[in-house]
Amino acid sequence: MPYYNPEPKYEHGDQAKVGILLANLGTPDEPTAPALRNYLKQFLMDRRVVEIPRLIWCWILYCVILVVRPKKSAEKYASVWTKDGSPLMVHAQKQTQLLRGFLSQKIQSPFAVEIGMSYGNPSMLSAIESLKAQHCNKILVFPLYPQYAASSTAAALDAVWKTLLKMRNVPAIRTISNYHDHPAYINALALSIREHWRLNGQLNIEDGEKLVMSFHGVPKFHLLKGDPYHCECHKTARLLAEALGLTKDAYIIAFQSRFGRQEWLTPYLASTLQKLGNAKTKRIDVICPGFSSDCLETLEEIAIEGKEIFRHAGGGEYHYIPALNENEAWIHAMTTIALENLQGWVSTEWDSGDAKKEAELSKLRAQALDAQTLVSKQ
Repeated sequence: MPYYNPEPKYEHGDQAKVGILLANLGTPDEPTAPALRNYLKQFLMDRRVVEIPRLIWCWILYCVILVVRPKKSAEKYASVWTKDGSPLMVHAQKQTQLLRGFLSQKIQSPFAVEIGMSYGNPSMLSAIESLKAQHCNKILVFPLYPQYAASSTAAALDAVWKTLLKMRNVPAIRTISNYHDHPAYINALALSIREHWRLNGQLNIEDGEKLVMSFHGVPKFHLLKGDPYHCECHKTARLLAEALGLTKDAYIIAFQSRFGRQEWLTPYLASTLQKLGNAKTKRIDVICPGFSSDCLETLEEIAIEGKEIFRHAGGGEYHYIPALNENEAWIHAMTTIALENLQGWVSTEWDSGDAKKEAELSKLRAQALDAQTLVSKQ
């Protein structure tokens, strides 16, 4: 069996393109226990995600987690599943389509946009193969994680590198590490919150009502070993608060989705909601700035479970502010971030006629060379 994957068919004169690969976490193919078992096995076996020694972790994973968790997780996925499929996938596909449209208004040279997942489908392999089949010899990898974390951004990049290891003709690669403080991203978040307040009434900060900014949690030792995620989350929160004109007392930073017994980044969202409820807080609005698309975590854990914790503890109104999803300001931000990282690779002055002539000349030169080689052999 060949070590390298087969290359797409190439002919002299094929127009080269630039590819943009949107990288996201992934989702199961369907909300069933077997599908969840396959997805969780791939996800939780990633050393970027779980850094417990393999022998110990494999026993826990295969003998406990994959026995108990798939059915429970499938039930949760089923509660948020749409007629078009997984919420994350639905939003990711729409973002991909919209980004193509927005970029086509900014650049003339040929390009392609595909979505690839670290786990599940469409895989990073299928996305890169699709870009190469479209003659992309340069690819910008755009992880949809504003704040860099080894367990998310680096895991997505790992999936890209593993794919390239099996390719004979490796395209030029650029990567985006983070954009946690990019003005366009902060502006998109601020606009989404202001729109939520326009539709639902603004928080009364003087009465102690709070904006809760909750980020996905990671083990604390990641921070201690040099992962910048914690710092980038705090910077995002500070810049967003400044854009909204909020004082430090008006918002709270928290971290969600703790897993296992080790210490994770604090304060934990569940504890924060409990305290706010106990304090009889009249209203809180919760936003998850680290998510470009709504998914199981935001729609079930934050919007449903979080509300139950807060209200059961004695709190008042609970509002979840949706992720950026297909928000126009967010697609504009994606376009801006992509263009900044595509400089030198794309052009606003590209001419299809000139490109066609150059392609024809390239084909003729190749044919002449082939003819010359044939004569020399005779």
